[in-house]
Amino acid sequence: MIPLNALKFLARLLKEISQGRLGSMLPSATEMTTQAAADLLGCSRPHLVKLLDSGEIPFVKVGRHRRIKYEDLLGYKKKMKKLQESLLTEMMEGDEEAGLYDL
Repeated sequence: MIPLNALKFLARLLKEISQGRLGSMLPSATEMTTQAAADLLGCSRPHLVKLLDSGEIPFVKVGRHRRIKYEDLLGYKKKMKKLQESLLTEMMEGDEEAGLYDL
């Protein structure tokens, strides 16, 4: 017998694969280095460090090194995606009002 949680996980995994979004499977509590986090976000490490130091993304220090929780990175990424979508919608509405889509 397969546990229900395992079946739900497998269903989510298969859905992601079918949509071409296969990524790495990491536990949400995984802590990442600044370089790995920057790679995940698609930005430079110095830019990520600025985001960390400004409080945009929470982190902990292990000795002198910053560590970022995977779930915090995903939360930031989702927040930025929503912001981008709202800004694009706002731009499109402005263009429509200006008559830029009229033929």
